[in-house]
Amino acid sequence: MIILGIETSCDETAVCVIEANGPLEGAEIIICANITLSQARMHAPYGGVFPNLAKREHIKNLPIILKEILRKAKINGEKPKVDAIAVTYGPGLEPCLWAGITFAKTLAEKWSVPIVPVNHMEGHIFSALLRRKENPKHEARSTKHFGFRISSLEFPAVALLVSGGHTELDLMEDYGKYRLIGETRDDAVGEAFDKVARLLGLPYPGGPEISRLAERMRTSASVLPSLVLPRPMLHSPDYDFSFSGIKTAVLYLLKKIGAPSEQIKAEIAREFEDAVTEVLVSKTKRALREYGAQTLIVAGGVIANTHIRSEFGKLAAEEGITLLIPELSHTTDNALMIAVASYATVMNKVEGLPALETIRADGTAKISERNN
Repeated sequence: MIILGIETSCDETAVCVIEANGPLEGAEIIICANITLSQARMHAPYGGVFPNLAKREHIKNLPIILKEILRKAKINGEKPKVDAIAVTYGPGLEPCLWAGITFAKTLAEKWSVPIVPVNHMEGHIFSALLRRKENPKHEARSTKHFGFRISSLEFPAVALLVSGGHTELDLMEDYGKYRLIGETRDDAVGEAFDKVARLLGLPYPGGPEISRLAERMRTSASVLPSLVLPRPMLHSPDYDFSFSGIKTAVLYLLKKIGAPSEQIKAEIAREFEDAVTEVLVSKTKRALREYGAQTLIVAGGVIANTHIRSEFGKLAAEEGITLLIPELSHTTDNALMIAVASYATVMNKVEGLPALETIRADGTAKISERNN
């Protein structure tokens, strides 16, 4: 099955073509072409994503990227050999989502193929299920075609999804069957990273900058040995999160100490990273035990953070469970994860595919209320 994937939920314009074959568990996924165009530099002056600017860039770039994708996948022509189009319908920034959906609908009508609307968070889950396979079927045809398989799962599985706009814990009871068990009540983890970075005078996007400073501090002597940031909701009986309080604590700390030195910035970055990680790991650990899960899925852009990846690796080893985590190149928003998730929808026959006119953007879509 040849699938064209489109992802425009935020500030990445992403398009890919995959070939998917076989039953869902162990399915062979061949990446025929995959392009992600980031707008991070364009939004840096705003200190965050400016939705209407992002939408305009998506509209401008989608046709250009599509042309290159079809060329690379060697399926050019008036009506390319595509069996389905996968597109993100939410959650995300609605102007951006509509850019992708409108483009997908135009192609679907022109090519006479169905659309599979995909929940962005489910896409992140499937990014963690991809495992490189040896000697992919199309390796001889082109070194640019990469082979993966979809990992098998033991249910129930717990999925922690952490990104710039979302932080949630989901119980995955089967393919296509999710239950939201916890989410942030205010800032998402990635949002908190960016806000603290801004307070420290670090460039956007702030996550990598915080991580860089924190890593340096882990091998340096402390200049603020008494620095302890709060761990909000660490001991609350539910699985919800709150990260705005940590940001506020950093704000008050900086007001107290004045202009921080580079050393103090690094120390604050390390303590902030530690506080966030401790909350994420602690809540996830409790969820694993309560629901008897033997599989942990951790995905989303924040999982590019080296320290957070390492701590979840330790958690999995301590609990004796399977950890599924995406390759670093698959942690950020991408069209590959959307295309793969759409294959799962088709193979799992969750529901019949919707009519084109019913597919709409939903900026606050929940994974437990999928639109497909």
